[in-house]
Amino acid sequence: MSDETKKGFLRRKSPWVVLAIGLVLGVIFWGGFNTAMEATNQEKFCISCHEMYENVYQEYKNTIHYNNRTGVRATCPDCHVPKDWVHKLVRKVQATNELYHKALGTIDTPEKFEAKRLELARNVWASMKATDSRECRNCHEFDSMDYTRQGRRGMDQHILGADEGMTCIDCHKGIAHSLPDMYEEDQSSVLAVHE
Repeated sequence: MSDETKKGFLRRKSPWVVLAIGLVLGVIFWGGFNTAMEATNQEKFCISCHEMYENVYQEYKNTIHYNNRTGVRATCPDCHVPKDWVHKLVRKVQATNELYHKALGTIDTPEKFEAKRLELARNVWASMKATDSRECRNCHEFDSMDYTRQGRRGMDQHILGADEGMTCIDCHKGIAHSLPDMYEEDQSSVLAVHE
C-alpha cells in the first residue's frame, strides 16, 4: 500500500475513530456524573457533615416523617431534592453554595446555626412556595386525599387550601424541623404553622 493510499484510508476513517472515542468518553462521563448525582442524593450523604447531623437531622428524627405507624419514611432528599432530572440538576448546582458555606464555617456550631436558622428556613420556604411544594406532592396530593378520614380541622383546612390554590408549605412549616426563633414576629415569613 502506498503512502498516499494509507493517508487516504486514515482520512476516511478519522471521523469514525473520533466519533467512537467521543461516544465512549461520553458514556463514561455520563455514567460517572449520574453515579455522583445519586451518591449525593442519599440521606447518609446529607448527614455526613456535623452541621446537618447535629442540628436538623436530630429534629427530623422526632417527626412523623421519620417514624410513623405505616413505616414509610421521607428522607432528606425526598423533601429537598426534586425527582425529575432537570430540576434535580438545578438543585445540585444550587447546593454548591452550601459547600462554599461549609468551607467558610458559616453554621459549624449550634450557635451559628441558630443565628442563621430563620434565613435558612425562609430560603427553603420560598423555594417550596415557588415550586408549589413539588417535593411534598410526590407523596401528598390534594386529589389523592380522603378528607373524610382526616380530623375536622385538617379536613376543613385541606379543602380550603385546595379551593384557594394554596401549597403545602403555606401551612406546614415546622413539620420536619424546629421553627426558627422570631419566625412569628418576622413579617417576611408566612405565619401559618403546622401544629
